[in-house]
Amino acid sequence: MSSKPEPIPEGYGTVTPWIVTSDTARAIEFIKAAFDGEELGRVEGPVPGRIGHAEVRIGTSIVLLFDTPFKTDTPALLRLYVEDAAAVLERAVDAGATIVTPLTDVQAWGDRIARLRDPLGNIWWLQERVEAPSPEEAMRRMEAPEYLKAMEQTQVMDAPGLI
Repeated sequence: MSSKPEPIPEGYGTVTPWIVTSDTARAIEFIKAAFDGEELGRVEGPVPGRIGHAEVRIGTSIVLLFDTPFKTDTPALLRLYVEDAAAVLERAVDAGATIVTPLTDVQAWGDRIARLRDPLGNIWWLQERVEAPSPEEAMRRMEAPEYLKAMEQTQVMDAPGLI
């Protein structure tokens, strides 16, 4: 009798997101250019020329992608921790992203963040750890007007200033 395998395959996390889009090949190219993604593989779907399954590693995480069978895209909302948010944001814009939230340090939990929309409509939160405030300090900051304003902006799904 063989032993039971590990519950999570090597290289995967407990939660592995799917990105479902009308052009998975383009999404993969964007991820590779913007986030130094590494394509692990792709399989054609039941419809010729369409991707039925693909996997891309970004840092220590794997995202799964496939071409949508639906009439509309299902945009994903993804948080990506990075070493240098400004540099990654610049690469993402060069790869075709638009900025949703400009780079800001006004976050109660100590992150420098920016948000972008990739060419296929997915929203990516870029998060760079700049400090590690205590839970009490983070809660205190969350009540300050500048943090409330910054948090308000992160709830907007489109261009800055729409609230």
